[in-house]
Amino acid sequence: MDVKKAIQFMLISTLAFACMNTTVKYLSRFNAFQIVLFRSASSLFFTFGFLLRNKISFAGNNKKLLILRGLVGATSMSMFFMSTKYLPIGSAVSLRYLAPVFAAIFAIIILKEKIKPRQWLFFALAFGGVLVLKGFDEEVSGYGLTLVFISAVFSGLVYIILSKIGKSEHPVVVVNYFMIISTMVGLIGAINNWVMPVGKEWFLLGILGVFGYFGQVYMTKAFQTASTSQVAPLKYIEVVFTLVFGTFIFGEIYTFWSLLGIALIIGGLVLNILYKEKHKS
Repeated sequence: MDVKKAIQFMLISTLAFACMNTTVKYLSRFNAFQIVLFRSASSLFFTFGFLLRNKISFAGNNKKLLILRGLVGATSMSMFFMSTKYLPIGSAVSLRYLAPVFAAIFAIIILKEKIKPRQWLFFALAFGGVLVLKGFDEEVSGYGLTLVFISAVFSGLVYIILSKIGKSEHPVVVVNYFMIISTMVGLIGAINNWVMPVGKEWFLLGILGVFGYFGQVYMTKAFQTASTSQVAPLKYIEVVFTLVFGTFIFGEIYTFWSLLGIALIIGGLVLNILYKEKHKS
């Protein structure tokens, strides 16, 4: 177990995801589905290449679950990209991280798992952050908040589907299905709202998938190198990177209440991760 290396991997991952978030915000004149299309299609270059190089079947074993994971993931991604048009990018990323709360609720209903009382306290802390963010910061759009909430709900459902899939599928096969279906969803959604990219926009649209792919790869490496309790809280550094980029690149202003709300959301979720790892049965 190499904690130092795991931290390095997670820093690379969070920086890559923050770069992707910032690029999405920069490309705000494009329809969200067009961004989904380019982000997914450019990632296919890596997933197809990996599967071909390692002679791994593209088909997978449980096609229904793989397709469902792709559809649910594509919905979550589309809603998140839409929300970035109405919310400061740091706030949108923070709110999307409510996914584990919804995953816990789905786990109770679908997987019959039990949630300890103290975990509900941590979830309440995270939702308290949402109330602070919306209640005291007039810059937070109600419509944007609704979109990112839907994104978080669907992202939470992805966790449950991945749990159902388990180790029966190669991780890159799962990601490949996700990218293929997202490419199709993006293409269908973008047809009637196509905006022709010009100049460097082609490059920025193409690099979305590169950031997304390397973010996923290095996050996976981090979790393989050290324990979940040591690695998982570090993924919230993505919010810090994104806040900094939003401030310096877009001139976004985060009020005291915005920062307090974001801190409560992240604090509640990190405490839940640490508690869950400590009390594993």
